[in-house]
Amino acid sequence: MINEATFWDKVSEKYARDPIKDMDAYTYTRERTRSYLKHEDTVLEIGCGTGSTALELADAVGAYHGTDISPNMIKIARRKVAASSIANLSFEAHPALEGIHAHEGLDAVLAFNLLHLLRDIPATLKAAHAALRPGGLLITKTACLKSASFKYQLMFKVIPLAQMLGKAPFVQFFTEQAYDSMIEAAGFEIIESGNHPVNPPARYVVARKR
Repeated sequence: MINEATFWDKVSEKYARDPIKDMDAYTYTRERTRSYLKHEDTVLEIGCGTGSTALELADAVGAYHGTDISPNMIKIARRKVAASSIANLSFEAHPALEGIHAHEGLDAVLAFNLLHLLRDIPATLKAAHAALRPGGLLITKTACLKSASFKYQLMFKVIPLAQMLGKAPFVQFFTEQAYDSMIEAAGFEIIESGNHPVNPPARYVVARKR
């Protein structure tokens, strides 16, 4: 089975070219996220991929830093920011946990389409909690694949074989309720949640550090 960094390095160029599958859901959650951010905020996005969302949101905050496990993803993100006029946006390549530990006193930690791909979600949530200032926000969008429809459940049965062939990354299966419980157990109060899209459910959660 291919390791995570190598897998995402291999697919980075295709990932950058592929269109967003559900633009309405993406736009809705992006703008909901923007509504929580302030111009003086310092924000960390873990699992930022090729930086597309970072470039969309950086103008809403004082400083925006993106990290990803894939060096190739970060190279693409840096090319994008170099071609823009955005001065408050930076990227680094390292694992999500390391990316959180490198910061403290953050106003927000963002993680979009990432946490179901991690092996230790509770550890990442606890690290995010530690990195945030009191009252800081965790804003995530995460696939809750165990709650998907029967049609999708049948499709997911090929994932183990695809993983063995290096064609799919590690992925966890859990329900929305289980995911919300993990966030609350890490010391957060959920202030907004919803599935965008509904099926397979991509759980959007905004949570405040208690």
